[in-house]
Amino acid sequence: MEEKGRLKLVADVALFSGERVLLVKYKDTHKYDQQAGWFLPDDYLRRLEHPEDAALRILKDQVGLETARVDLRFIESFEGNQAWHLVFHFAAMLPDGSSATQGTNTATMEWFSRDHLPDRVDVAHQGWALDVLASLAKPPEESAHIRSVVS
Repeated sequence: MEEKGRLKLVADVALFSGERVLLVKYKDTHKYDQQAGWFLPDDYLRRLEHPEDAALRILKDQVGLETARVDLRFIESFEGNQAWHLVFHFAAMLPDGSSATQGTNTATMEWFSRDHLPDRVDVAHQGWALDVLASLAKPPEESAHIRSVVS
């Protein structure tokens, strides 16, 4: 018999503008495991919310952007912090003529060149967003097979 535990369904969005990617820091870090570093915009899925709808909501709520398209790039599964996580990693391009604006829980946001991302120590969860971005840079057939182990 399998042990029962908590399940966390999460979506994040790597928002690109040319060769830059948007990272955010949150005001209230409570639901982000008290992490104060840089994140890809992310959030838990709401009950019965489709992951793509969550990704669109995240862009709207956290960076003030209504984009027409997000692409699911890969799904990550791991156990950490006494919970099983399923993370839906999306990518999107900033639509022409659009600009990002801070949401109510977004403390700050910054565009980083893909060549000059923040140091790992400055990124939440031991640099997890950097690992996600590295996976997104791989061909889709490779990133679809990424496995993570977090304790």
